[in-house]
Amino acid sequence: MLAYNPRVAKIIEIHPDDPQPRRVAQVVEIIQAGGLVAYPTDSSYAFGCHIGDRKAIDRIRRIRRMDKKHNFTLVCADLSEISLYARVDNWAYRLIKSITPGPYTIVLPATRAVPRMLQNPKRRTIGLRVPQHPLAHAILETLGEPIMSSTLTLPGDDSPLTDPHEIDERIGNQIEAIISSGPAGVEPTTVLDLSSGSVEVLRAGQGDVSQFT
Repeated sequence: MLAYNPRVAKIIEIHPDDPQPRRVAQVVEIIQAGGLVAYPTDSSYAFGCHIGDRKAIDRIRRIRRMDKKHNFTLVCADLSEISLYARVDNWAYRLIKSITPGPYTIVLPATRAVPRMLQNPKRRTIGLRVPQHPLAHAILETLGEPIMSSTLTLPGDDSPLTDPHEIDERIGNQIEAIISSGPAGVEPTTVLDLSSGSVEVLRAGQGDVSQFT
């Protein structure tokens, strides 16, 4: 396993519409080795790390100054992965299918495949999403499993960071890699809680909520 220096972030340039496989593989290698990356999605930049990496998750908590009640998100390649990590009723599956891929995070009861450290400590739920972004999909397909993710919003900021060079200036000494792949959004995902048998809008973001209100 390779060791990465957490004091020097590497900026990796990747084409936004036609990601170069060699560079995508480089990102995946960093994630698999326990690295923490900043990568663009269809909503905004996000932190990404290996699903079971406690040290990387703790680093995200420190950078964002989050407590242990914060809900993390598993970013998945498709709906089949969602059904592996969450219990999905038929009505919820139909709703998720109608809005994904897209800028929505869905909160559902977690299965045993989800590490307990990622679950809501009281409700045992997990947030999941399927992004509509070629680079995110390329990373997920090469990795072969979901990415543990959290919006790249720093303490005191009202919105996520969007510029790779600003990310480098502010936290480049705390993560391993920053993916530069063209403009990213400035609005986080809409969060829908489906865990109680109905739709509850926990956060109105980029995804349209008019059908749920």
